[in-house]
Amino acid sequence: MSAVVAVPRPGAAVAETWRLSGWARRVLRMLVTTATVFLITSFGTYALGALSKTNPAAAVLGETATPADITRMNHQFGLDRPLLVQYATWLGHAFTGDLGTSYFTSIPVAASVRQALPVDLGITGLAALFAVLIGGTAGIAAALNGGGRLDRSVTAVCSALSTIPGFVIGIVLIVVFSATLRILPAGGYVSFGTDPVQWFRCLLMPSFALSLTLAAHIARQLRTSLVATLRENYVVGATVRGLSQRRVLLRHALRNAMGPALGILTVGVPALLSGSVPTERIFNLPGVALLTLQSAERHDIPVIQGTLLVTVTTVLVCNLVLGALLARFTPQARR
Repeated sequence: MSAVVAVPRPGAAVAETWRLSGWARRVLRMLVTTATVFLITSFGTYALGALSKTNPAAAVLGETATPADITRMNHQFGLDRPLLVQYATWLGHAFTGDLGTSYFTSIPVAASVRQALPVDLGITGLAALFAVLIGGTAGIAAALNGGGRLDRSVTAVCSALSTIPGFVIGIVLIVVFSATLRILPAGGYVSFGTDPVQWFRCLLMPSFALSLTLAAHIARQLRTSLVATLRENYVVGATVRGLSQRRVLLRHALRNAMGPALGILTVGVPALLSGSVPTERIFNLPGVALLTLQSAERHDIPVIQGTLLVTVTTVLVCNLVLGALLARFTPQARR
């Protein structure tokens, strides 16, 4: 009896390679777009500071400075050169980790950012985790009880939360958990390396306050897309074949329905990072947002430019990573 040799379907390997290369091309396009946006935003960031009416030399020297002193200080700062030359020099130094020096404190901007950035990353990471857990659970529960009381309740709560600013929720949390129950600190910050438990306690309320709006958007998008997906023929067919509800949900429906929710997360995580100024102010957290605000109040141009550049870079990296994950793991994006 002759053995049956399985002959691979013509073009199968090519199709698989094409699919992977297609995802790689998508990521490459995102890289090119990210680099373009970075150059545009970094130039805008530098130009806004360089073209502002504030004269750094006059601000540093004070009211008693003479025109000759101001001219000499402008030359020392490099502000008497053309704008494009200033920008190219600044960006080149930034790629080496040199973001300049504060005009008022003489502290390197990179050192100030290194000290403040972990605060923002910690808040953003915890807030994103809370948003995914809360929003994902609420969206799935509402979809599985479509039209029921739970579905209507989740929709109503999410509609309310999406209109309440995070700092308002933060104030309520401080009143309840700090002033009344006295179980969480009302402000301050302890680094993770010093005391992980206290670090979590310090960031719990601000992260939770920031996460609720994003969680509400995730829940609404996931609920809507999952309800539609559960009515698809392939989901009904899987249920008829006797597959468990859990397997149908996790292996078939959720994977195809999570695209809009991931899209919301792609936009929401950078928004958390760049919009935490009121929250840091309320909870007295020494993050990049508060550093930028304080520098803007005293017109410290190098610090403003450095913090904005770091914020823009972090936002673009988050968008790139989340966009690549969205393109890789959702069937709609691959198609």
